[in-house]
Amino acid sequence: MAKQRNIAVIGAGLGGVAAAALLQKAGFKVDIYEQAPAFSRLGAGIHMGPNVLKIFRRMGIEDALVAMGNRPDFWFSRDGETGDYLSRIRLGDFALKEYGAHYVTVHRGDLHALQISALAPGTLHFDKRLEGVSEDESGVALSFADGSAARADIVVGADGINSRVRETLLGPEKPNYSGWVAHRALIRGESLRRFDLDFEGCVKWWSKDRHMMVYYTTTSKDEYYYVTGVPHEAWEFDGASVPSSREEMRAAFAGYHPIVQALIESSDEVTKWPLLNRSPLPLWSRGRMVLLGDACHPMKPHMAQGAAMAIEDAAMLARCLSETGLGDHAGAFGLYEENRRERASRVQAVSNANTWLRTQEDPAWVFGYDIYAAPLNSAAAA
Repeated sequence: MAKQRNIAVIGAGLGGVAAAALLQKAGFKVDIYEQAPAFSRLGAGIHMGPNVLKIFRRMGIEDALVAMGNRPDFWFSRDGETGDYLSRIRLGDFALKEYGAHYVTVHRGDLHALQISALAPGTLHFDKRLEGVSEDESGVALSFADGSAARADIVVGADGINSRVRETLLGPEKPNYSGWVAHRALIRGESLRRFDLDFEGCVKWWSKDRHMMVYYTTTSKDEYYYVTGVPHEAWEFDGASVPSSREEMRAAFAGYHPIVQALIESSDEVTKWPLLNRSPLPLWSRGRMVLLGDACHPMKPHMAQGAAMAIEDAAMLARCLSETGLGDHAGAFGLYEENRRERASRVQAVSNANTWLRTQEDPAWVFGYDIYAAPLNSAAAA
């Protein structure tokens, strides 16, 4: 009997897990290799728009996510000092009717665990830090720091901005520091009840050079999360984040509205994350290796679409491989890039510019997009 062809996904973040689950549903044999020894419920929230919920519908997790997360009726943008409303973007039932799915804000760890539940048992392999990649005519050999090895017909690099697969394709190059940091904090809902203030379900507070995005992460609204964008001088950091403090937040948002000050006072723990970026890559694939998400188009998180683009990538890659089969992976990769580069690049540019929904605008080009209804442009694969 002929050996079944298989796919290796490097990195089990939201994009990598989505890719594996969707490829499995398409009938492919898939293994995911993750460098972390395990996953925990890390302190971060995330937005999932209707464009992603339509993909989760295919994965079989849409209803569970809707039941788990918060469904805000609006995305509000407000002046950081006066509190004046700059935009009121309708979500809630309007999003369901207009865009074909809900808009959900949720804890990233809860979403991640839900995605992992969609994988076939035995798919996810922890503590597999990729060290070596070697391609030949019949496949790709992978070696890991723990001394183990694997082989695959194709490799999907979903391993983030510091992707080892990207490095294999394009050589070593450090990402660029954007000049901004993100502060993050999770606040217990009960901590907010001591204030006689209206803490809205999804609101972004803006001033000239900084902002704070705030939203609930659960249906019960027992958890409120904020993430900022603040100019910050570069520093040598070890790891993805460093501790911050209420004192630093007070200084960064001096003069901001009393609601923002209440959020800062309610922050038990604040972390600070440098926002990194890369210039657009000259290629997304070569030979038997292909990139998705932050490995090929990292962006500032200011549009709340970074993970969404990785998940859209995953869905398009699975769709293209289903069209061609693994026997024509080159054709699939060309088709994938042809049908993703323009949209991902547009979102990357808008996100980096930090203008998204600051004033009243129509978000239909993002939220209304259905990756399964979009026609495949086959120019690159021809």
